[in-house]
Amino acid sequence: MSARTRFRAPFGWLTIEASDRGVFGLVFGEQGAAGQAVSTLARGHLEAARAALADYFAGRAPQLPALDLRGTPFQLQVWRALLDIPFGEQRTYGELARTLGHPGAARAVGAANGRNPVAILVPCHRVVAAGGRLGGYGGGLEVKRRLLAHEAGHGPALRPSAG
Repeated sequence: MSARTRFRAPFGWLTIEASDRGVFGLVFGEQGAAGQAVSTLARGHLEAARAALADYFAGRAPQLPALDLRGTPFQLQVWRALLDIPFGEQRTYGELARTLGHPGAARAVGAANGRNPVAILVPCHRVVAAGGRLGGYGGGLEVKRRLLAHEAGHGPALRPSAG
């Protein structure tokens, strides 16, 4: 069972989808009908995602909601690595490939990055092409620029405090 809700970001609507296990989708735009969560667990995951996004866009450190990531083992490996990129920092596809122990797999990392089902919460926008070029982004390059600028201005405040 899954549920869907919307969130108004500074650049437009986001649609969030969750199951009883966690958030499995965050896409740009109003996708499908928003509806009442069919379970308390799914409703809680949707609200946690909305709270995390509200904090993120307000310049406060968000608490990541439970995630129900669905992909190949390699995609899951890439998406988990995205979570390790600190707010306000960027990595290239090649750097991420080397970090994962797959030097020379920058294109495969880029393909997995492009299939990230939970944009912003799993920060694929922090990955750029060689030389700092933005590359692609599901929400469009202007949204990627805005997210990176937002993080550059709030990076230290957005980093969860150690403790």
